[in-house]
Amino acid sequence: MRFTKAVIRWYSNNKRDLPWRQTKVPYYIWLSEIILQQTQVKQGLPYYEAFVTKYPTVFDLANANESDVLKLWQGLGYYSRARNLHATAKYIASELNGVFPNSYKDLLKLKGVGDYTASAMASICFNEVSAVVDGNVYRVLARYFGMDTPINSSKGAKQFKALAQELIDEKNPAEFNQAIMEFGAVQCKPKSPDCNACPLNKGCIAFNKSRIAELPVKIKSAKAKTKHFNFLVFISKNQKTLLEKREGKGIWQNLYQFPLVETNKEQSYEVFKELIKSHDLLTGMPFELVLYNKDAIIHKLSHQHLYTKFWIVNVDSLLAEGVSIERVHDFPVPIIIGNFIEAFNF
Repeated sequence: MRFTKAVIRWYSNNKRDLPWRQTKVPYYIWLSEIILQQTQVKQGLPYYEAFVTKYPTVFDLANANESDVLKLWQGLGYYSRARNLHATAKYIASELNGVFPNSYKDLLKLKGVGDYTASAMASICFNEVSAVVDGNVYRVLARYFGMDTPINSSKGAKQFKALAQELIDEKNPAEFNQAIMEFGAVQCKPKSPDCNACPLNKGCIAFNKSRIAELPVKIKSAKAKTKHFNFLVFISKNQKTLLEKREGKGIWQNLYQFPLVETNKEQSYEVFKELIKSHDLLTGMPFELVLYNKDAIIHKLSHQHLYTKFWIVNVDSLLAEGVSIERVHDFPVPIIIGNFIEAFNF
């Protein structure tokens, strides 16, 4: 098919020189694919290099402490990826003697590996004819073939997967999969793609019908919830602070944070100071309260928007066991807290 040949030809002339394209070792391909989920190459590349340097084999990653893995992951977001990465490494090292499954069907059984990652690994590492469908592929196919089916619907997932499977080069599935993903990332960009220079523009329905901005179609998600987070940054006279580990399920599971007070709306200095007087860590204690950031820092996640303030709480001593301020940088924390730590210059 002209589409398939044109995309592969474009790729051979325009592909970026990336380290995971120089290997077929399953561990490195898996690592790159997990890191690049929900992440652009320019952001993910330094993390990939850091992981390969610190954990050159799946056994090294399996033997690491989860806290160290989360710390190295810090800033990438979607921390469940890091937890699944570590859990899968331990499983492969202990149960499979360090050998990754060699088929799409078996790769799909690994924790944190979905259809896209399993297809990418199966084709790149084992030459299996299994088409990848990620955000870039959805966009290319929707525009070229003029497809209106929402990409985030079950019908859309099946329809686009079937089409990609029809188009894949059976003799060289790895090349085609990487080509179409790269084409979407570099040529058929989400906004303002250079359609005049596109080798597919003659057959592209979206281009010829002026529908580039309309495709792909996506069902709007529910409105994000608004939450108000207030972090208490304790500082004692002996230069200690408090950090707590987030337990249970959640986006920041097993990461550390300063003690959190969640309120239903933004609070004034006077109201908040009165509110925290009864906090378990402050009951009956004299303290000095300083608001670090007058305007809330807005941290947007896919399902919620966090309006965050940091409150410096100066105390003579801590009621709970504290952490030396010089050790604050050692703990894996959410990016919003990591940015505060850097700015506050502990």
